[in-house]
Amino acid sequence: MSQQTFTVQGMTCGHCERAVQTAIMTLDPQAEVKIDRAQNLVEVNTAQPREAVAAAIREEGYSVAA
Repeated sequence: MSQQTFTVQGMTCGHCERAVQTAIMTLDPQAEVKIDRAQNLVEVNTAQPREAVAAAIREEGYSVAA
């Protein structure tokens, strides 16, 4: 498992946080997800490739910075 940090734009409420967390947990049910909406940061501890996690977040409609 590796620690990955993403800058995610567009999270404005608790529903947004849950959508991002659910997308990641669907990809990897064992993932540990921490979200700091105020800083637009999502930290994920997962065995999944970085691009797969970013794609899961983007599929929910959020912008992920490289």
